[in-house]
Amino acid sequence: MMERKHKAIFLDRDGVINKEVNYLHRIEDFTFTHNCIIAIKMLREAGYKILIVTNQAGIGRGYYTEADLNKLMHWLKIELQKNGADLDDYAFCPHHPTDAIGKYKRHCKCRKPEPGMLLSLIEKHGVDVANSIMVGDKFSDLEAAQAAGIQKHILVKTGHEFDENNVPSQWHIFESLHSFALHLTKEK
Repeated sequence: MMERKHKAIFLDRDGVINKEVNYLHRIEDFTFTHNCIIAIKMLREAGYKILIVTNQAGIGRGYYTEADLNKLMHWLKIELQKNGADLDDYAFCPHHPTDAIGKYKRHCKCRKPEPGMLLSLIEKHGVDVANSIMVGDKFSDLEAAQAAGIQKHILVKTGHEFDENNVPSQWHIFESLHSFALHLTKEK
């Protein structure tokens, strides 16, 4: 087993990194959230690995393929690198328990709020969960992080709407990934 020594920022993709688009799979439909690239660069410079965990039920529903997703993610990695904001890795879940076809129609341990994607990246990258953070735009993102043992949870307002009165007190709310990055790096 790899020694867990790396701190990481786990990011949901849709609504955190890019503006929410239902079943996003084409590069031409991708729009970064405000100052997202700067935020990722700041987080990298603060010593965090950048790891994306994203549910991709559109694959399971037959709207696009795993190859389409991988093409988009490769493009995203290159765009971030051009701006000094590296992405270390990503994991995705193509499954859905009811609204999918073929091999993708099943209950799994990787679809958030299950922790499977996070656990696999934690193991692969030797992540220190006590010093790592999950940033998402939905409760299911943060529930997956809690189940994976990640201690710090950030909810951003750039994606799905949520009732702030229903947010658990241990979760922190920020306007965007950028506002969170500014806060985190100011603390250091």
